[in-house]
Amino acid sequence: MHTIKASGSSSLYFKYGCASITTVNFTPGLAGIATMEQLRFDGRVAVVTGAGGGLGKAYALLLASRGAKVVVNDLGGGRDGSGKSTFADAVVQEIKSKGGEAVADYNSVVDGEKIIKTAIDNFGRIDIIINNAGILRDKSFTKMSEQDWDLIQAVHLKGAFKTTHAAWEIFRKQKYGRVIMTSSNAGLFGNFGQANYSAAKMGLVGLANTLAIEGAKYNIKVNTIVPTAASRLTEDILPPEMFQAMKPDLIAPVVAYMAHESFPDNGSVIDSTLGFANKTHLVRSQGAVLKKKPADLVTIESVKEAWPQVVNMNNATHKEKLAEVTVELVEKLQEFEERSKLDSANEAYWSTYNYNAKDLALYALGSRMIADESESVPVVPSRCVGGTEGFSGKYSSCQIFWRYLTSRESLRITQCLGVAEHSNIAYILHGEQYIEFVSDFPGTEGEFTIRNYVVDILDKGSSAVAIVNSEIFQNKSLVLRTQQHIFVLGQGGFGGPRNSNKAVNVAAAPKRAPDAVVEQKTSEDQAALYRLSGDLNPLHIDPNVATAAGHLKPILHGLASLGFSVRHVLAKYGGNDSSLVKAVKARFAKPVLPGQTLVTEMWVEDTRVHFQTKTKETGNVVISGAFVDLKKVVKSDTAASAAPSQQSSSALKSDGLFAKIDEQVKANPSLAKSIGAVFLYNITENGKTVKQWTLDLKAGLVHEGAPKSGKPDTTMTLSDEDLIALASGTLNPQTAFLKGKLKIAGNLMLAQKLGPLLKSGSKL
Repeated sequence: MHTIKASGSSSLYFKYGCASITTVNFTPGLAGIATMEQLRFDGRVAVVTGAGGGLGKAYALLLASRGAKVVVNDLGGGRDGSGKSTFADAVVQEIKSKGGEAVADYNSVVDGEKIIKTAIDNFGRIDIIINNAGILRDKSFTKMSEQDWDLIQAVHLKGAFKTTHAAWEIFRKQKYGRVIMTSSNAGLFGNFGQANYSAAKMGLVGLANTLAIEGAKYNIKVNTIVPTAASRLTEDILPPEMFQAMKPDLIAPVVAYMAHESFPDNGSVIDSTLGFANKTHLVRSQGAVLKKKPADLVTIESVKEAWPQVVNMNNATHKEKLAEVTVELVEKLQEFEERSKLDSANEAYWSTYNYNAKDLALYALGSRMIADESESVPVVPSRCVGGTEGFSGKYSSCQIFWRYLTSRESLRITQCLGVAEHSNIAYILHGEQYIEFVSDFPGTEGEFTIRNYVVDILDKGSSAVAIVNSEIFQNKSLVLRTQQHIFVLGQGGFGGPRNSNKAVNVAAAPKRAPDAVVEQKTSEDQAALYRLSGDLNPLHIDPNVATAAGHLKPILHGLASLGFSVRHVLAKYGGNDSSLVKAVKARFAKPVLPGQTLVTEMWVEDTRVHFQTKTKETGNVVISGAFVDLKKVVKSDTAASAAPSQQSSSALKSDGLFAKIDEQVKANPSLAKSIGAVFLYNITENGKTVKQWTLDLKAGLVHEGAPKSGKPDTTMTLSDEDLIALASGTLNPQTAFLKGKLKIAGNLMLAQKLGPLLKSGSKL
């Protein structure tokens, strides 16, 4: 067995030309100590170039010690490539003395096919190539000769190409290969006096990126290591004390793992030194269109004007593939042209809304996110519009469109639809809804700036349909995109198109029995409560208007029904965590009457959960073709009692609080048992669960960790600091709940029953 002790990490962000490079840190393990099975290379054959000393020698020795057969390649030259030695023989002898298998190879990497032949002749196969060989010819650019340039490119870049190319077809046929390129921080950042070396090292990153793409379907993984270690190349460059500290042995395990069959990454650049490792990749700014209108020319002056936005790295993104860059560019230019057309016709409608925790509470009340005492409905605080965090129904694109229709700015569109400016709003129906999260939702209070524009108008015969896109910004950053289909009854037949390629389409559910079904009864006053979020259409409150529209009574808002349904999906497959939602799409097929029971049927396909919703009383499908795209699926049978991703063995401030609670439970056993429920506390630091405490009031026990058997009745998640604030009375529980500081899953009413037990000793 092998033991790894983890440490923390930090991050580095630096500019690189017009783009930038973001360094995402990781360490080999999580906080605490993890024990895992030893990784072996039995049956594998590895070629390590430049393995006569330094890093290459450390790689060769470690791989051999784990069962690999190693070709120890080294030309035997000095740091500048001149001279000869027998370093490789010494390394081979050391490997053999320890029971390993190895053979020396003194070919130049420029003759890479000879090195691979050595592997095939001696061991009959090749699985791993670590392109480590290198030399230096450091000079300022002014003094650098063409020979200085060519020699560096030949050894570093061409040598890696020749050696890898010689094995590539073998890798393809056996459908397995691991290749490690060796770059340098001089290549990523540049370094004075190393123009030749920097160019070659950055070239290796480009070579690795392309080979990672070409080799992926053949199970060939190509990654890049950026090592900083003591070696022949750095022995008189680094200070003596630093030279001694930067042992190659600290980097060799990182490279060995990268060469292992279990290594998950492909095309990654990993930087490692002094027992630390992180990942580096390019990111791109959001950029800017270099003209104000599609017909304008790009001028030097227009470039200067747009330049601050071009180089603004706020909200920069990483792209994995060249195709993603191309698609993004095309989409941005198309969006620019569409906006320009709309803005020039004065058809875009901008609005600004403030929101706060009260708005979110109203939405939670209107969509019944608070469970009855007799139920165990998952409670998702501040998760609104279909379970999406913090986005109150008041600010949904549907409600904005109602305001749009009654504003002066709407005249052009209502005329286009053939609707008088003061048309009966009861005949305007919400047909479909799409919402996409572009970035993390900002919180429980703030201000949105929203841009609405009509992208198409369809003729459905008896009705007209306006497809309305909305973009929701906060602090100039795009947070959400939405699209809705607005049906205007009786206004079709004007000869327009029936379908649109700009529509986000619904998706049919799989033709099999549902994977999960959840039902929940709405209340008789559901529509009256939901309209407090801002949708004041009289169809949802006025019986006369509802009757005139052909309904028995005021109907429930489509977004309210959608909120129920998506919350059901989150309860079953999202761990009640709305941050996992990427997108939601739904079609409102038939109306729901307040008081009816909603039945949500779900089918899981990868990270997409298809669903449809029926009313139990009638069997009618009221939401169809719907789906929720998740970042990952968390099934309900594990979500409620899942162990935290990392456990902290260190003491927390709340530990003393639970000790006092334990005393209260022991002092009042009858009161504890009268509650008769199991409570799980997830204590967090920096957003991650670091410790759990269980109050098992059925058994009269308080202990650290998850419940010893079964699932908790109520799970509460909050930070160590907030728990202390609640206990001291400086933070109100209701305020904490509404602001998302206290998250509760399961039976909320049971949590309120804890008061009498805890008030004499501790407040929760």
